[in-house]
Amino acid sequence: VQQRALSGAEAVNALRPFYFAVHPDFFGQYPREREVNENSLKRLNGYLENLQKPGSKVVRPVKLTFYVRDTKEFRSVTFMLQTNDVLSTVTNILTSCSLPVEHMKELKEGFGTPKGLPNAGVPIYRPIKWDKTYYTFTGFRDPEQELQEARQVEPTLRWLRNSEPEATKKHNASLPRREELNRLKREWQRSWGVAHKCSQLQSLSRLSHQNPEALTHLQHTVVFADQSGMNASGDVMLGTMDVHHQWTKFQFFQQLPSYRRLQQQTDWLKGRISDLLGGSEVIQLEKLGPIQLIAEHYSTLTTFHNSLMSRGLRLHPRSLHGLTVVLEDRSAPSLHEMGHFIIPTSCDPRKLQLFLQRHASEARSRALHRNLLAEEEAVVTSCLQRLSLRGLSKEPSVSSTQMILCCRRLMEQHSPLMQGLHVCVSHFYSVMQDGDLCVPWNWKS
Repeated sequence: VQQRALSGAEAVNALRPFYFAVHPDFFGQYPREREVNENSLKRLNGYLENLQKPGSKVVRPVKLTFYVRDTKEFRSVTFMLQTNDVLSTVTNILTSCSLPVEHMKELKEGFGTPKGLPNAGVPIYRPIKWDKTYYTFTGFRDPEQELQEARQVEPTLRWLRNSEPEATKKHNASLPRREELNRLKREWQRSWGVAHKCSQLQSLSRLSHQNPEALTHLQHTVVFADQSGMNASGDVMLGTMDVHHQWTKFQFFQQLPSYRRLQQQTDWLKGRISDLLGGSEVIQLEKLGPIQLIAEHYSTLTTFHNSLMSRGLRLHPRSLHGLTVVLEDRSAPSLHEMGHFIIPTSCDPRKLQLFLQRHASEARSRALHRNLLAEEEAVVTSCLQRLSLRGLSKEPSVSSTQMILCCRRLMEQHSPLMQGLHVCVSHFYSVMQDGDLCVPWNWKS
């Protein structure tokens, strides 16, 4: 007896309460939480796509973190996906986020309906859609209306006229903290939200004085992240949710030798993959996705290497020398604007070979234009000077091309309201707690 698998459309409908609770558009004034949800949704979609691929038996476990909206605030939820069917995965997601699962009953009954039996109809899932009067009477929020309003906000600089006084007030109030941050940065080079940065750097400073032996022979770059460990680039990550004495209790510093051995094995795997991919270099770009732990990165490389070895590629040993490859959880290979090959870890080797051969010339052409970063730096410097800004930065999700276009248009507009402010190029308008002014890269005149 065969069972009906849960379709992609049914999975999307079943996850509607989840999407309304974590959609990045609702986190416009919280850029860090918005970015976490965006990255986690990408990984979740990749996981669901892999489950629905024909012949897919085992999918690599994925650990995800989301910020879930409640009535007037949000909470952080972390859970592990390790089920091998869509229905169990959807149920796991809803349960982990404490969201209702009553509507899953029909799907579970339909999932177990044998095919070929008389009158064994396939149940159709219809999500509940309340009439507008329901929200008026109860006072509850209409999630669809909220999402529509969040998407329809016009990115115009007209908003700047009303927000400049608030941004200036908050910026002036944050100046003492900014000065303290600059002092600490000279000692421990790091950057995040001003008050949060100071707190983490002060904790690191206390750790260095109370446990100097922990950092004396570290020989690694220290970064602050959501959890402690070592990332795929070999940097030591200190969890921002921990305090400094928990960093030492974590036994991480005692585990450094094993992490370094894992890093050596990872480098060896990259070399083997490079030989199989025509001499191209496997790199890790954190701007293209969430931070990956060294153990996860090693597992990804192992899976990809075994896939290449099972069906040998016929690439000339030096045909792709000088080009770069980035492995990601996605459905199809692509070419980044900077010339990097973005390759799915589960990509079919034969299709991959055709893609690499067809796009090698374009990749080399784009790689020659990596001076885009230098152009971006020059435009940012010019924009800082011409608009008399205190600071100018961007979110990781804003590309160099978008940043250059935005800065040039800002200089053409030359709004005096920005003078003396810190501006962050983003995808939305907002005045941050410390007075930073977020402006969407595609703002309208």
